[in-house]
Amino acid sequence: MNHYETNLDKNRANYVPLTPLSFLERAKEVYPNYEAIVYEDRKYTWSEVYKRATKFASALEKIGIIKGDTVSFLAFNTPEIFEAHYAVPMTGAILNTINIRLDANTISYILKHSDAKVLVVDRQLHTEVKKALSKLEKKITIIDIHDKFADQSKLEKIGELEYESFLNTGNDDYIWKMPDDEWEAISLSYTSGTTGNPKGVVYHHRGSYLMSTGSAVAWNMPNRLNFLTIVPMFHCNGWCYPWTVPMLNGRTICLRNIDVKKIFELIDKYNVTHFGGAPIVLNMITGAAESDRKKLKHKVHVLTAGAPPPSIIFKKMKELGFEVMHVYGLTETYGHVTQCAWNDDWNDFDEDKQNEIKARQGVRYPNLEGATIMDPETMKEVPKDGKTIGEIMLRGNVVMKGYFKDKAATDKAMAGGWFHSGDLAVIHPDGYVKIQDRSKDIIISGGENISSIEIENTLSKHPSVSIAAVVAKPDEKWGEVPCAFIEMVKDKPTTDKELIDFCKETLAGFKVPKQVIFCELPKTSTGKIQKFELRKKF
Repeated sequence: MNHYETNLDKNRANYVPLTPLSFLERAKEVYPNYEAIVYEDRKYTWSEVYKRATKFASALEKIGIIKGDTVSFLAFNTPEIFEAHYAVPMTGAILNTINIRLDANTISYILKHSDAKVLVVDRQLHTEVKKALSKLEKKITIIDIHDKFADQSKLEKIGELEYESFLNTGNDDYIWKMPDDEWEAISLSYTSGTTGNPKGVVYHHRGSYLMSTGSAVAWNMPNRLNFLTIVPMFHCNGWCYPWTVPMLNGRTICLRNIDVKKIFELIDKYNVTHFGGAPIVLNMITGAAESDRKKLKHKVHVLTAGAPPPSIIFKKMKELGFEVMHVYGLTETYGHVTQCAWNDDWNDFDEDKQNEIKARQGVRYPNLEGATIMDPETMKEVPKDGKTIGEIMLRGNVVMKGYFKDKAATDKAMAGGWFHSGDLAVIHPDGYVKIQDRSKDIIISGGENISSIEIENTLSKHPSVSIAAVVAKPDEKWGEVPCAFIEMVKDKPTTDKELIDFCKETLAGFKVPKQVIFCELPKTSTGKIQKFELRKKF
């Protein structure tokens, strides 16, 4: 008999499902009058944020939202989307944050595929959202966010309800719901993947809790930090920082739009200590005009991810007073799960060598149980020689539950007991990973994933296009941008401008090819396009 397994069962006293919702409750109880969120002239304490979140949850329940329902948000980085990370799961529902840069067709697909019952949307997005809603076969509840700091010329009413007035229909004494099981879903995020239609990535309460604690440890985040929201809260739930920062009684400073001058002003005004951003944001900061900068009074800690950053960016940021750490992850892993953790032995290297190391994707976070490079066919680890290419494989509690309504894709992604990232990399003798290429043909532009197939499908609809192939072209500002290679239909000439304009009719602006090249496409004997040959041109 194993006495350690006898009469030592789980009970309500010794086992409570993990959920990041507990972080807000604790912050309200321990630090009720501390400033929690700042956005322009709006400031809320922890007790106020808690009250607003519970009232919104109550209001949702009053209109019929129940456990397992989906509530979608299309919002900028404002207090409303921060509150949603608590309010929506407090009802037992799942928060679906949608990329504000998407086109109407994709928004419509997500609302339909996710079975969204409610859409909360910023009025500035009315043009694409109204088109998207016209494509839906069912009516859903629309709640507008009316932000006076938005471009007023672009504001137009979308739904019959407005966020603040709707929130105030909720009860102050609403008793919110803890998950019965920490494996229950908390959020749903869509990622482009390798097909035109995006895949829905499902997070659970346990993973979101562990992502928050792991991030705090890996980044050495202190209590009472001041966090600037540059990473969109719609992207991987803002790398889960809407849950992490309250755990540390940190203050969240909301930035609606990326504006370098405003970034420096907010850093100065609110003593910002931490923020995350794609390499393009770092490029904007280092390339800012002298008149837009403010000299930093203290060191600011920065995480960068979304695309492999050029090593020079670390040097430029350091000169301005920013300390940058490179991290790596995917939507399927709650955001970043590896880090280029610094080794003191490298302090003696020259600056160029140090920056080269900083550009690596690094080693696993403490909340990840496994990260390695394998041959995807044999599932054997490749040699740690910095030369042999394999696929990044990940394993742990911060790997998604799976793809929503897509068992085949889930099984494929988890084959062999590892999550297959689709990113090709080498592993150095010290165990640090460095990406070499992307097997999924995904283009990462400004930190946003773009499906090459979606663009190809659009181009193929033009009468002059016989075959289209889209690949990533290196770009100094965006990291990568889409470039289209076109084989034309005989006797049906067209121009690059005509094709670009054609794409603009249906695609979001960041997905439109920035260059079109007419040529005969390289193909295998079976007619498959050899995209690696096209990439060689750059």
